Amino acid sequence: MERYLSARGLKDLRSVSALRFHPNCYYWGEDADANDPLDAWPALLAKVTDTAGKLTGVHRTWLDPQKAEKAPLDPNRKAMGNLLGHAVRFGSPTDILAVGEGLETMLSLRLVLAGLPIAAALSGNHLAAFDPPTNLRRLYVAIDNDEAGQAAFDVLTERFADREFHLLPLRPMLDDFNGDLRKCGIDEMRSHLRPQLSPVDVPTLLAVETD
Repeated sequence: MERYLSARGLKDLRSVSALRFHPNCYYWGEDADANDPLDAWPALLAKVTDTAGKLTGVHRTWLDPQKAEKAPLDPNRKAMGNLLGHAVRFGSPTDILAVGEGLETMLSLRLVLAGLPIAAALSGNHLAAFDPPTNLRRLYVAIDNDEAGQAAFDVLTERFADREFHLLPLRPMLDDFNGDLRKCGIDEMRSHLRPQLSPVDVPTLLAVETD
């Protein structure tokens, strides 16, 4: 797990309680027969929860045991349980939150905007159906640079038109924020994101650590 995430610029994740590693997670192919022998691969497990923190599902990403890549399976990601409206969550709840699609995308944003609670809805359709906490003042939406990302944001904008919190888009420089992290680095990402943040959040989310 650490090798896979590190290859994507994501490090120091031991304290992230929503993630676990399974050395031999069973995999059933889409066309598998009940009599076929079970296959097992290493897997990154992510806990899906509702706004109260209750477990509703598990997302699995199977990994190649020899390389820092996803396993050569189709598909190499699957979810089980109830995902609709829920997400994989990182950070302590506050009155602001960032939500987006993929784990790697949102973990990248977590590195750049320190202290911002984040949620990974795991797909564009699930992002559009995301159920935010009731006490929010601002909901940032990380929009992948594709039609699905924009469509999800459009749905959220319509769904929450009458809600009291502000809905703010966060757009990457490249395809998504993990691509930005790997090719541009944290400093360039922070400069890119600064004008997209609410001014009241800039001093906290872009605070520079000093010794």
